[in-house]
Amino acid sequence: MANPSSVDREKGSAFLPRFDSQGLLSAVVVDAVTREVLMLAFMDDEALAKTRETGLAHFHSRSRGKLWLKGETSGHFLRVQEIRVDCDQDALVLLARPEGPACHTGAVSCFYRKLEDDALVPI
Repeated sequence: MANPSSVDREKGSAFLPRFDSQGLLSAVVVDAVTREVLMLAFMDDEALAKTRETGLAHFHSRSRGKLWLKGETSGHFLRVQEIRVDCDQDALVLLARPEGPACHTGAVSCFYRKLEDDALVPI
């Protein structure tokens, strides 16, 4: 579909991802069992295709400007069980089974602190 309408995206059954001006979608990764939010990353068309093809979460590294397989160096892969798409198809939720910590700091989740007043407090 050349120029899908908002109705096509919001009411139709076709997957019509809406990438931003940099060619990216936001992807929230959630533990498929515990439902804990693990991380937020970005996917381009290549990362999305590789994730769907392999079942392993791939992202677009904005800092390196290239495809990134989560777990490539750490061994902490994210095995994607389901991909959920938001109403206007510009954001995804990946339900995944983590094989180790999701955060590069070694924390289970990248969201390991909460804001209390003006301070970050470990959860």
